[in-house]
Amino acid sequence: MKPQTVRQFFQQFPTDQACLDHIMLVRYGKKSECPKCDKQTRWSKVSSQRAYACQWCGHHVYPCVGTPFEASRTSLQLWFFAIYLFTTTRSGVSAKELQRQLGVTYKCAWRMGHEIRKHMSFVDGDANLDGDVEVDETYVGGKKKGKRGRGADGKTILFGMLDRDGDLMTTVVPNTKGATLKPLIQSNVKSGSTIHSDEWPAYNGLNKSGFEHKKCNHGAKQYSIDGSHFNTLEGFWGRLKRSINGTHIHVSKEHLIKYAKEFEYRYNSRLSPEKMLPELLSTYRPLNQV
Repeated sequence: MKPQTVRQFFQQFPTDQACLDHIMLVRYGKKSECPKCDKQTRWSKVSSQRAYACQWCGHHVYPCVGTPFEASRTSLQLWFFAIYLFTTTRSGVSAKELQRQLGVTYKCAWRMGHEIRKHMSFVDGDANLDGDVEVDETYVGGKKKGKRGRGADGKTILFGMLDRDGDLMTTVVPNTKGATLKPLIQSNVKSGSTIHSDEWPAYNGLNKSGFEHKKCNHGAKQYSIDGSHFNTLEGFWGRLKRSINGTHIHVSKEHLIKYAKEFEYRYNSRLSPEKMLPELLSTYRPLNQV
């Protein structure tokens, strides 16, 4: 299946009410138990509010609570369309582009973008890594340190683990020491898996922690040995950095993880990109956690 076209999107969500009805349906259903009177009820829309009332006791429920739209006065249709834009691009959407497309202020567009990225991270959830897993770290932002050495002044360190037959997981780390990286591998990769890395000493000892460990020495221009490489993960890093440089120009250290999680979700949905929009518009925090 192909992702929705713009025409199909607006046919499905022609108004704010259609968007609110969709949220209500996926969270409460057409008929459900009222949390106040405990009766099965058919909810009716409350005029001038993003709320529905119980047919028996009049109790109000607010379906947007616990969603990215909870504290926003921006049109729900604009929110849904912004999410649509995020799912139909490979390079991300800048706040300036959202401002142009939606006709909102830059401040509003910036906030919407960050809320959508956080929602993508929530929907993506935690990865289960098994089998052949590539691990690598990369540096984003800052200034070059020089031709030699690892890292750079002012750069933020991203660490990634990629299951060749499954998902990717990224996180910001304070340093590239073994005491930092190895616990992340041990807690997220199934024991018995094969870890593929470069020659960085922080990865030494993984074969004593229940993993098979294979290395490629990039310093010696060694990029693949008997099927052992981490080229897939390096390809992801390259796509992320090109998108940051080309679309966003600059991303602060404070917010980098949100952009990494956005691209992580997009990568993990690569086999069925047409499911991203329905998933993002239908997956919210459980009502008992709101």
